[in-house]
This record gives sequence, C-alpha cells and structure tokens, in this order.
Amino acid sequence: MNLRRLTLLFDDSVSSWALEARLLRWLTLVWLFVGLVMLFSASYPVADVRQHDGLYYFKRQLLWVLVGLIVFNIVVHLPLHKILKISHWFVILFLTLIFVTLVPGLGKKAFDASRWIALGPIPIQPSELIKPFLVLQSARLFGQWENLSWRVRFFWLGIFGLVLLGILAQPNLSTTALCGMTIWFIALAAGLPYKYLGGTALGGVLLAVLSISIKDYQRKRVLSFLNPWADATGDGYQLVQRDLIYHLWYQNQISTRKFFADTYTLFYREWGAGFGLSQQKQFYLPIQDTDFIFAVFAEEFGFVGGVVLLLLIALYATLGLIIALKAKHPVYRLVAIGVTILMVGQSLLHIGVTTGALPTTGLPLPMFSYGGNSMIASLMASALIIRVARQSSEAEVVPLREEGEKRRKRRLFQKK
Repeated sequence: MNLRRLTLLFDDSVSSWALEARLLRWLTLVWLFVGLVMLFSASYPVADVRQHDGLYYFKRQLLWVLVGLIVFNIVVHLPLHKILKISHWFVILFLTLIFVTLVPGLGKKAFDASRWIALGPIPIQPSELIKPFLVLQSARLFGQWENLSWRVRFFWLGIFGLVLLGILAQPNLSTTALCGMTIWFIALAAGLPYKYLGGTALGGVLLAVLSISIKDYQRKRVLSFLNPWADATGDGYQLVQRDLIYHLWYQNQISTRKFFADTYTLFYREWGAGFGLSQQKQFYLPIQDTDFIFAVFAEEFGFVGGVVLLLLIALYATLGLIIALKAKHPVYRLVAIGVTILMVGQSLLHIGVTTGALPTTGLPLPMFSYGGNSMIASLMASALIIRVARQSSEAEVVPLREEGEKRRKRRLFQKK
C-alpha cells in the first residue's frame, strides 16, 4: 500500500474518487474539526481543575484522532469485500469483551455502569467499537437473507440478541436502543417480511420497558424527565439547571430563542455567548465534555450554530442516502444505510437528550464527545460509507455460509 494514502492531506488518489465519496470525506473532516474545537472549549475548565492542565483531555483526544484517522484511511482504501469477510470475527471478539466487562474485577465501573476494560492506561469500550461491525454483519446477513438457511439466520440473530442483552446488562439502555434500531432499520431496508419486523419491534419495546422497570436508576431518570423538580439535586439536576438558566436569562432580559416551543433554551441568543464563554461548562453540567457537549456548543454558538450543525448532519444523511441509492449491490447498499442511521441517529439522540426532548442518558455526540472508542468507531463508520461510494458499481460479495459449505464449494471450483 502506498504510504502517502495513509496520510490525511497527501492522498493523491482522492481526486479519482466518486463525487459523493469526496464530498463525504470533506464533510467528515469538517465535522471532526468542529468537534475538536468544541471539545477544547468544553473540557478546558474541568481539566484545569481536576488535572491541573486545561489541555489534558484535548491532548488525549488528539492522540485518539490520530489513531482513528489511520483506521479511516486504511478502510477507505481497503476493498469492502475484504472487510466484510472478517467482520464476523470482530463481532464475536467484541461480544466476548462486552461480557468480560460484566465480570467483577475485569470490568471498569463508572457512573454505576460497567462498560470499560482497562488495558493499562487505555480504556476499551467494546459496546462502542462493535457498532461499525454490527452494521457490516447485519448488512451481510439481511442482504443475503433469501440465500441463507434458517440455521445460519438463527445463529446470527442469536448473536445480535446476545450483543444487545450484553450491552443492556452493563447497563447501557441508550446504546442498546441505538444498536437495536440500527439492525432493525437495516432489516427493514433489506425487505424482510413485516411480520418479522413487527414482532421484533414489539419485543424490543417490551425489553426496554422491562429494563426500566427493573433498573432503579433508569426508572428514576424517566420519572425525573417527567418531573425534574421532584429530585432537583439528583436525577433532575440537568433539567432543573435548564429551567433556572432560562429564568435567569428572562429576568435579565437577555433575548432568547427556543429551538422548539417547549424543549430547551440553549439558543438564548441567535449567535450565542461566544466561543469559550459558556457558563454551563463551569461545573453546572456534569460530564459536559461527553454526554452534554451539545449544551455547551449551543450556548456558545447560539441558534445559528445549532442550525448549522443540524444542516451538517442533514447533509451527511442526504449524501448517505444518495450513496445507498447508487450502490448496485444489496449488501453494499445496506452498509451505507446502516452507517447513515448509526451516525445520524446517534447525533439526533444526543441532541434530543441535551435539549430535554428525551430522558437523560449517556450517549456521545459522534466526533464531538471526549472518548477514543467513540472517535475510532465514528471515523471507521464514515470510512465504510465512503468506501461504498468508491466501489458502488462492484458486484462482488462474500457469502455468509457455514465453513463446511465453503470448503465443499472450493473443492468443486478446483475440480473445474
């Protein structure tokens, strides 16, 4: 492989890419750059107090971005059928690691959830890293659904079920819901019968209700969403801060603008408070550099900044759908659809939580929030859809079969 292709700015092959691939590449880089700028602002106060270095989290994020960009450039230059050929091994690997996080002493616990495995100073979050491989394997399965035996179908549906149950047990309801919806929409795009899709959707809703009923902290979050003042210093803290800040702005006659009538007042000025001038990041919001980073962004860049970011996400979604429509092979088309749902869906869920439209939950904003696992997964997902755009006319695909059938067909081919 040409080493110049592993660099970000000196890849001489970009000019030969399809237009959609080039546009999506630059859009991804713009998204990444804005996210880094925002992380610098959101993380500086907390890093300065806790680590005595305001750039502590920003510098660590830069290292993860470097790793993510290497993965990004490898994927955009690697034929998609080769990536599909090994995707199932990564699903099995990260599924195993998800259950390892549940083992006392092996899983690293934070905020009452065990989602990480500490390898020295490097935290591994398998529920984040598995996302792009879930898209790949779902596309392989549902894109070849009619050609597969029920044995293979049940095997991989069982694997997907274990992935969702493992993430839910950590517990991580938001990531479980995101992964489940991504798999479901890929199946819908593949044209699976509605009776299967309807039953699966009903089962997912019942599982979510059961989890909320059993998990005390999840139930408290839902109740605090309905009535945040019932626990103003606990689970309703973020929503109460929203109301208090709104009343303070109103009393001081600071011009406000709501994004929706009853959602959130972060867009209190059309142009925001200005870069670096957020008040909420001064320890009014917990984990403002990850789960609530959009709150800081909206406060600093206002209504206009929020709309621009939403337009960027909408443009990403549009390009993703165009790429999917142009892809001639069904598996490649489903990969493009899955990545689009994953990136756009996660962004909208994060914004919905931050604006108070959804109950509080920990879901990072892709390429904005602090965290190396999320950064690598986001950049790899973007690379996959760019790769689909580059080879949308290819028809080759790796079938999903049992190993015995693979060997039998290989022998038949050699005899010919």
